[in-house]
Amino acid sequence: MRGARTGRSGLGALVACLLLVSACSSDPEPVYQDSPEPQAVATEYDASLEPSAAVLSLVPEAATTLEVTDFDQLRLVLGFGSLDGTSSPADLAKFWRGAPRTATLTLGLLRPFDERLRGDFGIGQDDVAWEASYAGGATGWVLKFHDTASMAALQRAVRAGVGPLRGAVVDADRHLVTSAEPPAVDGSWGAVDGMLSLVGREAISTYVERSCLAFDTVFGDGMEDQLADAPASALRALDELDAYSVALGAELATVQLGPKRSDAFDRIRLAEVMPPTVPDFGVVMSRGVADPSTGRLGYVLTDPVGAAELTRARLLPFAVCRGGF
Repeated sequence: MRGARTGRSGLGALVACLLLVSACSSDPEPVYQDSPEPQAVATEYDASLEPSAAVLSLVPEAATTLEVTDFDQLRLVLGFGSLDGTSSPADLAKFWRGAPRTATLTLGLLRPFDERLRGDFGIGQDDVAWEASYAGGATGWVLKFHDTASMAALQRAVRAGVGPLRGAVVDADRHLVTSAEPPAVDGSWGAVDGMLSLVGREAISTYVERSCLAFDTVFGDGMEDQLADAPASALRALDELDAYSVALGAELATVQLGPKRSDAFDRIRLAEVMPPTVPDFGVVMSRGVADPSTGRLGYVLTDPVGAAELTRARLLPFAVCRGGF
């Protein structure tokens, strides 16, 4: 497991959110904060980084979406920081009862095959530190195993073609298993300018998309034609959005739109003037705050499971594309 983990994602995110500027309408002018210039690219895989940053060099440039679930962080949040495949069945069962009630984007690629993997190879989902999946122009996944996991056992499971491991690539030195050969660094997300600035926050799950969301995707087919003047004007006032990320913690969510977003306040207010999503975004992710200088938005997770559902379904008002009408 990574050593420098505090297990207090809620506290870390809370500190970040407290630094943000309130998005309430009573704040007439945004207050800009000085912040260091973010590093533009991740030149190579670095296991010391948070999973959402470490994985960038392993994601093909053609992919358009990325989902990362940090199981080590989830274990810490649920009070099982040292949990792994050698833990007692009672502790493992208790952990997996609690996991579905959190903001996880997945419960594990290997979990449906855990019984066979554990019985035949002595390894399984509980040995996974974090995992990622990507889709779009390229589709695949990455599993990062604990340093104590037997990579020889994983190689045997790959040769046996167990579940998704059929045809996978094992990097024993880095304790990685990938669905295919990783891309060259210059053909990965790690080489895409600005991507690193969207990720790297401590979180249970992180979602990244290299585009904005079409209005109909978020609010339903035909709703754009029914907008009143005020919502239509709000959409026209937005700046273009090329990419965004959502980091889901135990109690808080942090959205990153990229630095120097003059429309940060406008985007955080979209949920108030647009048609409701199902589940209702304003109920699931509430008390939004914004910082235009960093392009960071923050929300309280009133319903972590609902927040993960909205994120997976791409029902996120703040990420909608600028209206052209």
